Amino acid sequence: MAKVTIDGIEVEVPNGSSVLQACEAAGKEIPRFCYHERLSVAGNCRMCLVEVEKAPKPVASCAYPVADGMKVFTDSVMVRNARRNVMEFLLINHPLDCPICDQGGECDLQDQATAYGGQGGRYREPKRAVKDKYLGPLVKTIMTRCIQCTRCVRFATEVAGVPELGATGRGEDMQIGTYVERALTTELSGNLIDICPVGALTSRPYAFVARPWELRKTDSIDVQDAQGVNIRIDTRGPEVLRILPRVNEDVNEEWMADRGRFSFDGLKRKRLDRPWIRQDGKLRPATWPEALEHVAAKLKPIPGNRIGAVAGDLVDVESVFALKALMNALGSQNLDCRQDGARIDGSRRDHYLFNTGIAGIDEADALLIIGSNPRREAPVLNARIRKRWASGAMPVAHIGPRDIDLTYNAEHLGEGASALNALLDGTHAFAKVLAGAKKPMIILGRNAVAREDGAAVLAAAWALANQVSALTPEWHGFNMLHLFGGQVGALDAGFLPGPGGEGLAGMLSGGVDALWLLGADGFEPALIAPGTFVIYQGHHGDRAAARADVILPGAAYTEKEGTYVNTEGRVQRGRLAVYPPGEAREDWRIIRAAGIALGVGLPFDTLEEVRARMVAANPVFGLVDGRIAGGSQDVTGPQVSGSLSAETFRPAITDYWLADSISRASETMAECSRIYNAAPLAQAAE
Repeated sequence: MAKVTIDGIEVEVPNGSSVLQACEAAGKEIPRFCYHERLSVAGNCRMCLVEVEKAPKPVASCAYPVADGMKVFTDSVMVRNARRNVMEFLLINHPLDCPICDQGGECDLQDQATAYGGQGGRYREPKRAVKDKYLGPLVKTIMTRCIQCTRCVRFATEVAGVPELGATGRGEDMQIGTYVERALTTELSGNLIDICPVGALTSRPYAFVARPWELRKTDSIDVQDAQGVNIRIDTRGPEVLRILPRVNEDVNEEWMADRGRFSFDGLKRKRLDRPWIRQDGKLRPATWPEALEHVAAKLKPIPGNRIGAVAGDLVDVESVFALKALMNALGSQNLDCRQDGARIDGSRRDHYLFNTGIAGIDEADALLIIGSNPRREAPVLNARIRKRWASGAMPVAHIGPRDIDLTYNAEHLGEGASALNALLDGTHAFAKVLAGAKKPMIILGRNAVAREDGAAVLAAAWALANQVSALTPEWHGFNMLHLFGGQVGALDAGFLPGPGGEGLAGMLSGGVDALWLLGADGFEPALIAPGTFVIYQGHHGDRAAARADVILPGAAYTEKEGTYVNTEGRVQRGRLAVYPPGEAREDWRIIRAAGIALGVGLPFDTLEEVRARMVAANPVFGLVDGRIAGGSQDVTGPQVSGSLSAETFRPAITDYWLADSISRASETMAECSRIYNAAPLAQAAE
């Protein structure tokens, strides 16, 4: 530790720390543009200049290491003059765009020019102009504003793992852009907007829509992948205008994937905003009393064991719990939340969780990925894997399609489960790498267990984790990566077939006479047996709504208070940002009203009562913003059912941009799908 004096305040910081970090430890704010704590140091904006005793000139604090006994001054006359001069240089070519700039009101350049700049500039020469660059359908560029801090270049290369941005030219002719004009091929491009300190990179869908002070800000959780990214929803009136990430070091650091960030326009398209009843083969609008009476009239004559329910992938725990209570009250055990057919029995929580924890990736020293593509399934988690890999402390291997690009080097062990057998037998060299690691880690994709031999794949992956000492009291190296925000919560709520109950396949093939679909759009509705009475409760007129006999309009995740459990088992709360459109209602309220119509009184009337019942049924739901962490206390594996097949592992998400009902309704995501799915064909033609 080095002792450093900052403006008379003595602090101790680790050796190797920068002067800027020491100043922050002392509570001193240092202006900066190029420096970002999650990126490499560039030292090219010079805004962070400070005075160091005995130094002949001001030093760039972001790139200057501390030394024991050093004395630093952050607000001396020398420092003030230096910062004014730097700001004057930065503004030489910066246009006076503030009135029409989307960054206005939350711009670092505005703030620091006000706080540290002078009263005017001495330059009267014409400002330079730079042609705008094309970065894709999500990021808008106004490159004349660029101050060449290179944050975007470093983010694309170091975090996203897509080195497609760079600088060309020198001096006044230097420009930032792609070397070949095409859309950035990353699922994290929206983060470029967040880290740009000026208005050079802004959101294309948000362009000229609103000013930040017009927006109402609501903290919530992104459910469009299973990572549980912490987000802020910005609204004006009844409309979501923007979604941004919040900082959570244990979950998403400060990054967010593009589908969750930009698909919000899908929240106002193809919406179900009133009940519908199928009459004479056609759907007609109905009132709530009429729709619920129709449901009751159809369900009452049907025995409980002939009624089933399927929960979707984006549904909150409160709604799943309420539907389970209703089905049980009707005498039904036909429940399933595994639309993909995943062979997960729910008997042991650590058999289906990302047990290492997302932050635990930073400690792992060897990784095997089985049947998963984290870049498509959880882009922010993939960036964390890349960060650990880039440190040189974690070799990576994967089993699955050979042609996937994970943004980091991963040894390809095979395309199917036969590679698992080779690892279990110890005949593959990577088995020794895992066995020799102190904290080995295995990631099993959810789609890898959503096949006929899924139970055997799960058992084999667990056995391998046990064999390489990834399951110890201090370390739990077995992880399953889920795909959407509602999947783990439904498993924790026990929304699975009860004694004598049918699973999804049995219900679809005629095992039930009535089927309640709660936001369930993840399977082909044509598989539902003819003659089955279908109730669809959801927020979008997606796949299953067309097959429904009754449609009950529910609320999207931005329109209700809800509990979600991410892939690592962390319980988090989403909050209401806007009200549901039209006559749509919160899902648990709809289910409670249906229970009254059916003559079944559910034991809750308020959201607090629902949550109290949830905690009583499973105490894990009481750990809000937390998770049960720790090593493996029981190495007993899942039950083995059948043997591993020769079938190759297939991608869980074939089109990242259109993976759920919200993104399928989004025009922005449809454009992304057209552009990015055509890109590989165009590149092949070249």
